[in-house]
Amino acid sequence: MFSAFSAVVPMACVTAAAIAAMTAEAFRSPGEQMPIGPLGYIGLLGAAISTCLLWDRNAVSFGVVVADNFSLFVTGVLIIVGVLSLAFSAPTVEREQLPAGEYYALMLFSLAGMILMAMASDLLVIFLALEVLSLGVYVLTGIRRDSPAATEAAFKYFLLGAFSSAFFLYGIAFTYGMTGSTRLDRIGSLMAAQSMAPTPMQLLAVGLLLVGFAFKVSAVPFHMWTPDAYEGAPPAVTGFMSTGVKAAAFAAFVRVFLSAFEPLQSDWSPVLWAVAAATMIVGTVVGVVQSSVKRMLAYSSIAHGGYLLVALVSANDVGKGAILFYLLTYAVTNLGAFGVIGLLETGDRPNDQVRDYAGLWNDHPRLAIAMTLFLLSLGGFPPLGGFIAKWYVFTAAMQAGYTWLAIIGVLTSVVSVFFYLRIIVMMYMTPSMSPLQLPPVPKAAAIGLVASVALVVYLGILPSRVLDWAVASIGTIF
Repeated sequence: MFSAFSAVVPMACVTAAAIAAMTAEAFRSPGEQMPIGPLGYIGLLGAAISTCLLWDRNAVSFGVVVADNFSLFVTGVLIIVGVLSLAFSAPTVEREQLPAGEYYALMLFSLAGMILMAMASDLLVIFLALEVLSLGVYVLTGIRRDSPAATEAAFKYFLLGAFSSAFFLYGIAFTYGMTGSTRLDRIGSLMAAQSMAPTPMQLLAVGLLLVGFAFKVSAVPFHMWTPDAYEGAPPAVTGFMSTGVKAAAFAAFVRVFLSAFEPLQSDWSPVLWAVAAATMIVGTVVGVVQSSVKRMLAYSSIAHGGYLLVALVSANDVGKGAILFYLLTYAVTNLGAFGVIGLLETGDRPNDQVRDYAGLWNDHPRLAIAMTLFLLSLGGFPPLGGFIAKWYVFTAAMQAGYTWLAIIGVLTSVVSVFFYLRIIVMMYMTPSMSPLQLPPVPKAAAIGLVASVALVVYLGILPSRVLDWAVASIGTIF
């Protein structure tokens, strides 16, 4: 009996923790200090243990939830995202007096939706998981109800998200109309039988699904929501949505397009080539002129989505493994950067302008060192994880014959170094006009920063084992 439900155990652990956090908030007296955040750690620990136990078992539950090594690798990335997000959330929750139970419950429910999205092998289940994760993130974006910027950001995110969901659902409807099924394996079989002469209906279905996924991964031209949402949300939420949503969306993206719609690759890959190139260029060029660090990292996130699309377009063994390795590296690096931004916030100032980082090395050297490593990793400097991730992505593109796409990726990566180094120069070489007075860094956040730095360095110096796991894991979906 247990084996029939074993594939959903990681998601169930996170969901149980979310319900526990919500229940604790309901019974908490006004002003009572209750450790609600640790409930999330307990749920994530259970998810991590069950993920390890499910490795190599290829468990299936309800016929549409598959715990193969690919989904388990992504689940592991999402667990890391969850742990770091919880660690970096505590200072913001306390400083701004946010409802802890509501905040942590929404984050954990969204995380459960992300795990389901990574494990789903049915288009309707992917859609349901997409909505579960999206609704939680919409509310988290605007959880600072007294902030006009947060309210505006949440409203824009919700409207554009609903718009993209409609495209995705229409894509599912057209796919079902062609194949009579929403199961990815059955869709793939029928597509393979008709791949010699793809019909307009097939191309329309692929195009509509592509729009839905492109919105979630912030691909151009469906990126408009990203800067406002990243700027309006609390830094911990911004880090959570920029990494967790991207990891879950790319997991489903890979499973749908490199499995079910793989027979139509010659038709959708030129479109994805153009989208990847535009995403890298727009994210980099517009990011250069930003004065807000959060908006700059928003456009950086768009550009990194373009690099991941390069690996998806390449679709060879190196590219497939590079997708998972890149997701892990980007998640740890970006969460660490937003963790530092959150720690630099005060009750009356967000301190997210580039000029606010002036003299950080003199005032808070440990935070400056951590931020430096995260920015250098995002820029692709050796010997950090970001360099290895980009190296494999561009290598995959070259091996697949997409030389110009690799050249665009390298050039945009070089240009992006400017806005990362600008912050580093400000921290080390520009004296501060008014030193930042910050409270002591909470123990959980400090541990999260140390762990992020350690992982970024480890993935840059000894990447082979993790990359081997990534290549072997993504091979289980084919």
